[in-house]
Amino acid sequence: MTHQNVDTKYSPEARDIYFTIPNLISALRIISIPFITALISHHQMIAALTLIAISSASDGVDGIIARKFNQVSKIGQILDPLADRLLIICSILALGLAGIIPMWMLIVVGLRDLWMAIQVLWLAQYGYGPLPVHFVGKAGTALLMISIVALIVADLGTSAFFHTLYLAALAAGVWGIAMYWLAGYIYTRQGVTLLRKELGEKYGA
Repeated sequence: MTHQNVDTKYSPEARDIYFTIPNLISALRIISIPFITALISHHQMIAALTLIAISSASDGVDGIIARKFNQVSKIGQILDPLADRLLIICSILALGLAGIIPMWMLIVVGLRDLWMAIQVLWLAQYGYGPLPVHFVGKAGTALLMISIVALIVADLGTSAFFHTLYLAALAAGVWGIAMYWLAGYIYTRQGVTLLRKELGEKYGA
């Protein structure tokens, strides 16, 4: 059985192309993550913020280029969210190593991303591409990124303002993690529905 219709539904413009400018930008974003992680863990926050700002700006640019010049690719649809996931998990790891946040936040986020990775690989065995990004997932990711940036900024000073910013950033991180897991639940339901359909067609159920 082919899944051309399913792939078209989820990725109508995606093609099997690899060497494109958007893919190069996504690859550079991934390459920058270890440097961001090292900078945060060593409390070099100005440099870390600069790299994060460049990475965030390039994230928007590669999407514009991909659509404008018809360079939307299947590998790009994997690299782009992968860069976001890695940036979040590695930044949280660095914040934990720097003693800025409790390590349980890293564990909870890491478990969610591990489960999502397993689901993506499972669906790929049946020819399905990435599931469409849900609003809850976008909101959760945005909250986590806001929290990470705010925590980095809060580490720059010791006044009451920076302490208040730190507490607000932690609260945003907790809410972001909650939405992150809610999105994971939504994606899991979507994945299970697709797999049930696949197995039903395969075994005539």
